[in-house]
Amino acid sequence: MIESEVFRALADPTRRAVLERVAAREMSVGELKSHFAVSQPAISQHLAALKGAGLVAERREGRFAYYRADPKGIAPLLSWVKRYRAFWPERIEKLKDVLKGMDP
Repeated sequence: MIESEVFRALADPTRRAVLERVAAREMSVGELKSHFAVSQPAISQHLAALKGAGLVAERREGRFAYYRADPKGIAPLLSWVKRYRAFWPERIEKLKDVLKGMDP
């Protein structure tokens, strides 16, 4: 299921930070590496996981690869949140009632 791939990719804090960088602008692996205290192969692995989850797109120019966020990749996450959005308000109201009943 694609949702699980998106969640797995975003579970890592470095990957989330890489995604935030490429959401701001297209960057090469070398440019990304300069913002993190990890090796270039580690950045490449993070990008591969993000690309596999559909969260980033790659553009080749000669021997260089440039990465940018792919807005379509976040759609499964938005769909998941939408399914549960209706569920939470009712539950939160019930929790408020329980907590009020616990006040001395």
